[in-house]
Amino acid sequence: MTEGDIAIAPDARTGTLGKEQGFQFAETHAKEVRVMKGRRNWMEYLDYGVTDATNGRMRAQRIIVTGKTQGTGWHYHLCEMQFVYLFGGYIVFQLEDGRTLRLEAGDTVFIPGGFKHTEIDISEDFDCLEVSVPSNLGTVACDMPEIWRDRAVA
Repeated sequence: MTEGDIAIAPDARTGTLGKEQGFQFAETHAKEVRVMKGRRNWMEYLDYGVTDATNGRMRAQRIIVTGKTQGTGWHYHLCEMQFVYLFGGYIVFQLEDGRTLRLEAGDTVFIPGGFKHTEIDISEDFDCLEVSVPSNLGTVACDMPEIWRDRAVA
């Protein structure tokens, strides 16, 4: 079934797909947002209840810098995907494909699981919404990709 140019699964159109997976409607009011433990101790992670509502299938969290920022080192995530929207500040990535990418307020990035990257500069006013599938986002340290090693030697 399609709606315009978008394919829609029949179960999604009737609303049964999410229900069959145990998904629940959820809302989070600003005054009820929970602080959760995150990957870096110099950031605050705010939980919007999406993990519970989707039985761990997806996570939506706000990440705000709360201390002195630092680079993250080369890594990739054990997940299907991440989507990040910046509310404020900036972040500079080096990517496995050899690019350096700077994102600022209003910018987004979609990172497929397993894509190697490092954050080399993060502003002290950094503030973003990160959505990941699934919610349990593993982080694996890795070696610098060859394309970057070649640049370091040159």
